[in-house]
Amino acid sequence: MPQSPEHHLVITALGVDRPGIVNTITRHVSSCGCNIEDSRLAMLGEEFTFIMLLSGSWNAITLIESTLPLKGAELELLIVMKRTGAGARPPMPTTVWVQVEVADSPHIIERFTDLFDTHQMNIAELASRTQPAQDNQPPLLYIQMAAHSPASQDASLIEQAFHRLCTELHAQGTIKAVSHHRS
Repeated sequence: MPQSPEHHLVITALGVDRPGIVNTITRHVSSCGCNIEDSRLAMLGEEFTFIMLLSGSWNAITLIESTLPLKGAELELLIVMKRTGAGARPPMPTTVWVQVEVADSPHIIERFTDLFDTHQMNIAELASRTQPAQDNQPPLLYIQMAAHSPASQDASLIEQAFHRLCTELHAQGTIKAVSHHRS
């Protein structure tokens, strides 16, 4: 008997954090016959957000689509779902990782996302957090980002631009660029 094609669903759950909530969601996903292929969880204030890419048969995905809204209401969660494909990702010959520590102010994250956009890089991950002001020091913003370039390019260009931006913003930053050239 031929195997049915896998279907994919992206789910975002948002709500007040409490012990056991993530386990309850993952148990429900498993009970519907779905597999969690990728996931991210973040705490934002008193809220948490849990993002998952699920795979499963048409029946399993349809079951989670029909039952998760009720489970979400029971758990006081906002649930968003969207079917998606599992298409192969295009090759990304260059990957860049950055870490930044800078005095917090508006537009700082935008400046770094603009840097990647200017160099035609796709942001794959972005994490930031602010540490409150202490001892007459301004609040500090910590940023971690990873980006990929769909075209081969000289990694030193993004590195130089990153260092110029860090100097301009009086930021402490590190960058690591890796080129994945095929021989």
